[in-house]
Amino acid sequence: MNPMHQYMLDNYRAAQWGGRLPPQPGLHDWQVMRELRDYRHVQAVLAGHPVHGRLRAALTRLLHPRRPGTTGCH
Repeated sequence: MNPMHQYMLDNYRAAQWGGRLPPQPGLHDWQVMRELRDYRHVQAVLAGHPVHGRLRAALTRLLHPRRPGTTGCH
């Protein structure tokens, strides 16, 4: 059963019992993603890590490793 089938079944049950209709599948997905991002930012701050630029810094380290003996200046 996919989410749409479950939603339709829940709507049917709510109509039969006079309850509230459930939210549509995917209605609050963006809100959940924003809350997850905020949670990860708080966890980074509590751990003493920078909040912004972590992914870019990790990709830079992975794709452009420093050679021994270089100063890192371009």
